[in-house]
Amino acid sequence: MSVSPIGKFQVLATLGSGAHSTILHIRRSADAKQYALKVVPIDGKDDQKYLEQARHEFRVAQMLDHPHLLKIYALETENDWLFRVRKAHLLLEYVNGKTLDTFQRLGIPQLVQIFVRVADGMVHLHRRGVWHADLKPNNILLSRTGEVKVIDYGLAWIKGKPKDRIQGTPEYMAPETATRSLVNERTDIYNLGATMYRLVTLRKPPSILTEDGALPLDAAMFDKLVKPVRECNPQAPKPLADLIHRCLSFDAHKRPERMSEIQGALDHLADDLVKTPEDRLEALEW
Repeated sequence: MSVSPIGKFQVLATLGSGAHSTILHIRRSADAKQYALKVVPIDGKDDQKYLEQARHEFRVAQMLDHPHLLKIYALETENDWLFRVRKAHLLLEYVNGKTLDTFQRLGIPQLVQIFVRVADGMVHLHRRGVWHADLKPNNILLSRTGEVKVIDYGLAWIKGKPKDRIQGTPEYMAPETATRSLVNERTDIYNLGATMYRLVTLRKPPSILTEDGALPLDAAMFDKLVKPVRECNPQAPKPLADLIHRCLSFDAHKRPERMSEIQGALDHLADDLVKTPEDRLEALEW
C-alpha cells in the first residue's frame, strides 16, 4: 500500500482542521494524483504526543487493506536545524465527500447501505486485530459517488499492545469503556449502534460520562433515557430499530457478539429496502 516519498505538492484547498492538525487537499508532483495531507505541527515537548499519535495512526493503517477503510500511504517528518521534529505529514487517500455528521437527514435505504459498508470495513479491521475505539458520524466519509470510508485511526487499539489511557467521544462511548477503560469488539459494536442511532433518530444517545461528582448512569437510568428509535423516526423498519437497540445494550453481553453478525443483518435489510435505482446510495443527490 505504500507509495514513493511525498515530495513536492500543490495545495488545492483546506479540507478541515482539528485540535492539532490540518487536512489539505493536494496534488502530488511525483504522480500528479490528488491526495489528502494531514499536517501535524510539533512545537515542543508537550506536542510529542501528537507525533506519537501520527506514527500510531500510520502503523494501524499499514495493517489494513479494505475499500471502506481510509488508506494512509506515507508518513514523513520535517526537522529543524537541531534535528528536532517540527512537523509530521500523513499522506491520505483523497475522498471527494464529507462526513456523515454534516448531513441533515438521509433516507433509511441510503443509511442502511452506509451501515452495511461501515460494518464490512469494521469486520476487516477486527480480523486484523484492531479496535477502532472512536467510531462516530464524524469519522465516516461519504463521497459524491457513494463511497463510504471509515477514517481516523488515532485512538485505535492494536490487540495485545499496551494502552496508557482510554479516550473517545462521550455520547458514542460504551459503558464499560467509560467506567473500566475496556476496548474490544463489543465496544466497537456499541460505537456503531450509537452512530446508527444518531443518524436514524437525529438524537445522540445518553452519555455514560457524567459531570464531576454526579453518579454514573446505571442500566435502568440509561434504558430510560434512550428514546425508542421508532418513536423518533417511524420510517425506521422494526428489524433495524431492534438491531440498533441490541448494539446499544448497556450490558455488553446482550449486544451481538461479532461485527460480522451485524454486517449480515444489515446486508439482508438492504436487500429488502433498496427497491428502485433512486434508493441506491450512488444516486444520492447533495
